Amino acid sequence: MKILVSAKRVSDPNAKLSISGDRRWIEGDVEYVMNYFCENAIECALQLAEEHGDIETIALGIGESDETARFIRQGALARGIDRGILVVADEQTTDSDLIARIYAAVVEREQPDLVLIGKQAVDGDSNQVGQLLAEYLGWPQATFASKLERDGDQLVVTREVDGGLETLALSLPCVVTADLRLNEPRFAPLAGIMKAKKKPLEELELSDLELDDAQPKVRIVHMSAPAGRKAGMIVKDVEDLIAKLRGEARVL
Repeated sequence: MKILVSAKRVSDPNAKLSISGDRRWIEGDVEYVMNYFCENAIECALQLAEEHGDIETIALGIGESDETARFIRQGALARGIDRGILVVADEQTTDSDLIARIYAAVVEREQPDLVLIGKQAVDGDSNQVGQLLAEYLGWPQATFASKLERDGDQLVVTREVDGGLETLALSLPCVVTADLRLNEPRFAPLAGIMKAKKKPLEELELSDLELDDAQPKVRIVHMSAPAGRKAGMIVKDVEDLIAKLRGEARVL
């Protein structure tokens, strides 16, 4: 069995970001972290490999060459993933659809039995790549997975939905997107960090996947910082509060 798993770096959601002069990207000393949901997908792949054996795990990262390679090694290979694939692409111009097409092209090359992806990236929060990929491949899918078990030639996936929990049985190959409650990601041990330096990491260009002419369907036109909070006010009594809620805030 072969598992392809996502390893995406994202800007740290706890960091204060600066918008570039053309208002289309962020600039300065940007701090990056491994996407939290990708960490759950990586942990799931490792647990399946440990439980069932005879499973090859591959981490796929898309972005700038050096930095993305570093995150693949430190965030995936150091934790125990067998090897990595880096697809070099401009992160400013790749949308969810283009990312899904890159994954589909890598799937064609690698022929995995399972693709595990974080349910969304915490920078864009689009929650689209897994669903688009399943459509392009024509594979069954289970999104928002909070539990996953292998049962012979199929996977039993519990997914979180608005009304509670839904359990699906999927035939392989399939696409699963990981939620935060799927597991508790492990830390990379020192030995794993040292071994990661020697693990294979293949670097591909979009032309290698026959996607060098591919164009994104979404482009960033303008970025702006959220408006600052307005100062609060002190009201004299309950009647004054109700009057302001009715007359100024118009919420009553």
